[in-house]
Amino acid sequence: MNRRTTLVTAAIATLTTGLALTGCSTSDSDAKSKPELKVSDAFMPQPVGDMAGGFLTVKNSGGTADKLTSVTSPLSDDVQIHETKDQKMRRVESFDIPANGELKLERGGSHIMFMKIKEQPKKGQKVTVELHFEKSDPVKLELPVMEQTHTSKQHQH
Repeated sequence: MNRRTTLVTAAIATLTTGLALTGCSTSDSDAKSKPELKVSDAFMPQPVGDMAGGFLTVKNSGGTADKLTSVTSPLSDDVQIHETKDQKMRRVESFDIPANGELKLERGGSHIMFMKIKEQPKKGQKVTVELHFEKSDPVKLELPVMEQTHTSKQHQH
């Protein structure tokens, strides 16, 4: 019986080691396929009332999709993400950021909306925002305040 117990214990140890190694290789490949986000073309047109829009592009060079789930800023206690369809703006819960793709928040389309802003930022100032994602860590950035008619360089062509 002692020999049998030793054989069973050895078999279990071998099986467990194999599973552990399989788990390690899976986590290594997961690390390679995580979202890899980079924000560019960020700006805010100088607001004229108690609301303001924010625009930017989030590029995902990773092999896994992510979602922009919310935006926070000291400029407003109520920052929303909106899409525009059929010339109507509506609040959404999140925006998809496809693997090896991008999310464009731009005039006339999807955008950040700062409701009841606490102060009027002027051209040349910067507004701090933090982007929150489903999978990735938050990204903190500064939106430069531009003239009211400004559009991103990539959209001027």
